Amino acid sequence: MPNLKIYVDEKLMPERREAIAESLKAVREAMCDKLEVEPSACQIAVVPVLALPDQPGANVEISMLPRPARTPERLSELGEQLRDLVGGAAGVPVAVRAWTVDAEKYVSVK
Repeated sequence: MPNLKIYVDEKLMPERREAIAESLKAVREAMCDKLEVEPSACQIAVVPVLALPDQPGANVEISMLPRPARTPERLSELGEQLRDLVGGAAGVPVAVRAWTVDAEKYVSVK
């Protein structure tokens, strides 16, 4: 159930929208590989935001249920991949944050 949100400074969207959209397949492939999930388990969204000029132009936040293979090292590797993929598409520095959610308190309704 990896849930990934890419927050992009809205000023970048007119020029970089297509490149960002094209990067999403590679983003999902990286998630599937590092988190050992099928594509159907991934939720990805791009959200234009108002951002301060001294912040990274894009911010990636990913949450997931814990699994033994999702070590800090593996999540760092995924973070580096996501930073490079999104940064290349958006043309700006990217911050990535990843965390696991408490499986006992997690609820999903589809």
